[in-house]
Amino acid sequence: MIHNIRYRLFVYENEDEEELINGLHNILPDVVPELEEAEGMFGEDDNILIYSGIVDKKRYLKDFLFNLMNQLDKDQLLKLYDDMERKMDDQCNLFLRFSKDAAVDEKWQIVDRGDSIHLKIKIAAYPAKKDIALKNFSEYLISEIEAKDD
Repeated sequence: MIHNIRYRLFVYENEDEEELINGLHNILPDVVPELEEAEGMFGEDDNILIYSGIVDKKRYLKDFLFNLMNQLDKDQLLKLYDDMERKMDDQCNLFLRFSKDAAVDEKWQIVDRGDSIHLKIKIAAYPAKKDIALKNFSEYLISEIEAKDD
């Protein structure tokens, strides 16, 4: 269902770095992110830490998908279903953002903008075409949404 997940987390000067790393681990528990430092708009006093990496181990990808379906309520899954075409590019990448505040509180909340944890999820499709990836993932989502009705 998923080939890999690329992730990025921006930590600003006024944020608690350790708390946000814990929030990232709430969503992707087994990651060991790489750290890059970038200069903010206001110079050295406004540095931004960028944590990023890739998850490609099948067990971790399967765990992520399981957790995604269990952590999101029915309304969030329906919204994801409705927004899926807009959030997927032609290379079958599904772009999701999770609220940093919710992640710190050990909750999963998909957001459309703002300060968030960025995920780029490569959806499996053979051949690798957007319409096939959309069909595969939407069928999976529908089955999960229907299961929440039981």
